[in-house]
Amino acid sequence: MNAVVEFVNVLASKPDAVSGYKSFTLGSFTFCRDEYFAHVSWTTRSGKPMSHTLDAGNFLRALMRDVAWGFFYGWVNFDAVIGTVNRYESVDLYAGSYNGTMKEAEIDLLENFPTAQIRATFEQMLDDWTNEGFDPFAAPQETGSAHGRKRGNNTAKVTRARELAKRCVGLKGDLAMRSDTSGAPINRAFADVPQEAPELHPEPGFENDVHAFNLFAFLSRSQVTWNPSFTSVVKYSFMCPTTEEHILPIIHGNDRVEWFFQMCDEIHWDCGDKNTGKPLARVIMKAGDMAAMPAYCRHQGFSPKRSMLLVWENGSPTLAYEIQNGKSPEIPVQF
Repeated sequence: MNAVVEFVNVLASKPDAVSGYKSFTLGSFTFCRDEYFAHVSWTTRSGKPMSHTLDAGNFLRALMRDVAWGFFYGWVNFDAVIGTVNRYESVDLYAGSYNGTMKEAEIDLLENFPTAQIRATFEQMLDDWTNEGFDPFAAPQETGSAHGRKRGNNTAKVTRARELAKRCVGLKGDLAMRSDTSGAPINRAFADVPQEAPELHPEPGFENDVHAFNLFAFLSRSQVTWNPSFTSVVKYSFMCPTTEEHILPIIHGNDRVEWFFQMCDEIHWDCGDKNTGKPLARVIMKAGDMAAMPAYCRHQGFSPKRSMLLVWENGSPTLAYEIQNGKSPEIPVQF
């Protein structure tokens, strides 16, 4: 059998003579950056030129998550204007389409692209725009500056693989790191986290079916922030714990209910309407709290110090369509 290799042509300019960065074109959208900012340009439905400016560091942190998460479940808003929607075989790229004011003024634009095309463009943009010494996955205190003229790259950091367990972490066949054997250092914020492993006594013949691990020890070794890693998978039930510090670099819009369990410290959430951005709620979660984000909302988290959050996802590939068709609810429970 001959292997099929997918090649995607990415429209990129030569490096700018002053800043050193390439510009990228995707459909009607153009992306360029200078020493401080990322600029996104498009033509409105009425034919007028429009542009939007984001801090380069904030843009790269959001772009990093969009690439690493495979465009995630539903909406990845880089801010209140720019973002993507995962249609699972394609991806919408938009400017202002889910901003009530811009939509009303008819200065928004939404275009759909094959997933491979937008992924290739975003990957190359991320690699070209990320300078040496800056890690868009790290907490601000743990990395250098995203600003300044083009200087080297940090390809190793922007292409590191997301850890996805196929089974419970530590069982034969899982793909995630094992906290006791990975050699990963304990993060500075979790120096006081106990590292003892559970004691196991499975009956003979069940050694590959019964397992436990210290989730706090596992997470204490995480060197990235706001990046849910699968630690157990039971059919479509995904347990995705993560460590959070500073600000969630995106505003996540749900296409399904998402459950949160705050395992330590606290996170403050700003929640708004998914389609317009209109504020809906302010949620402050402290250790032991649980909350659910409905399928009609968008949310962004603020973690004053590094914390641990367990995210439960229903990964059913049909769920988003069932909610759209009214066959599944947008809310977690009906009282």
